[in-house]
Amino acid sequence: MTVKVGIIGCGGIANGKHMPSLKQVAGVEMVAFCDIKMERAEQAKADYGTENASVYKDYRDLLANEDIDVIHVCTPNISHAVISIAAMEAGKHVMCEKPMAKTAAEGKAMIEASKRTGKKLTIGYQNRFRKDSQYLHQVCENEELGDIYYAKAKAIRRRAVPTWGVFLDEEAQGGGPLIDIGTHALDLTLWMMDNYRPKYVVGNSYHKLSSMKNAANAWGSWDPEKFTVEDSAFGFITMENGATIVLEASWALNTLDVGEAKTALSGTKGGADMEGGLRINGEAYGQTYEKNIQLETGGVDFYDGTGDDPAVLEAESWIQAVVNDGEPVVKPEQALVVTQILEAIYQSAKTGQPVYFD
Repeated sequence: MTVKVGIIGCGGIANGKHMPSLKQVAGVEMVAFCDIKMERAEQAKADYGTENASVYKDYRDLLANEDIDVIHVCTPNISHAVISIAAMEAGKHVMCEKPMAKTAAEGKAMIEASKRTGKKLTIGYQNRFRKDSQYLHQVCENEELGDIYYAKAKAIRRRAVPTWGVFLDEEAQGGGPLIDIGTHALDLTLWMMDNYRPKYVVGNSYHKLSSMKNAANAWGSWDPEKFTVEDSAFGFITMENGATIVLEASWALNTLDVGEAKTALSGTKGGADMEGGLRINGEAYGQTYEKNIQLETGGVDFYDGTGDDPAVLEAESWIQAVVNDGEPVVKPEQALVVTQILEAIYQSAKTGQPVYFD
């Protein structure tokens, strides 16, 4: 079976992850490309498409193409829900880039559309497919850490503010580092804990460094006038079973303690973290121990170590779920909880009050 894929949004994440990964998956053809900038859609076709691939400026025209089986939504957060829902209603399975949606209400509507149409929906949390993540998930599934009651979800950059596209636009994105990279760290943490029942959240967000002019930054100085999202945000999450999660996210923070898409877990039998590699700690025979698991993991955004690329593994797993009518690794219900918690942190930061879940 050949799975025919359409790409909606041919910008950074499509070129950085989705299209090069799909190109490496057997039995996949990218047959349609859409972008509000036609030259980007044309370039995507030239780089990744079939000879007869179509290009579009309006995603609704692409969705009318009955030959397409799967849609990858790679647009700004504000349009994730509307495009994903339209795609499922048009009979397509959907891989939507993270975060699931700008708001939790939109995320719920996406799940309802999936159930209503019978079309599969998954969200692009490729960090689950890293070697260290896969290993640690096995550890957690086997209950080697016991009852995990404290965790840290870490997404801290010292000076790496994305200055292109709409990353700094709150209206388009819904937020800054919390919704951009904090979402990966939180997804990993909840997945390891297998705990998706938050009770309440307390959060703070900061606009402390965003007003700096000529600031040092990995991708060049940002424009303070356009920096409308937070530069850092922090959340304290209490789960229904009493477990605690601390979520840290920043694009710009005066710290040397940096790390992205990492989790640290503390349970009744042992603990684990991703600092300097994957470390497992515990006690045996009256003594404490630390195991350093020999896995090489990558840097800021995407895995760049040895072995299989998690973005490719994500794409392969997703396509297999479509072909074999299986369940995606990233379930939309799980992604919704991530979005609900992020939204609650932003709300708490604005009101100065805890946000409780129903």
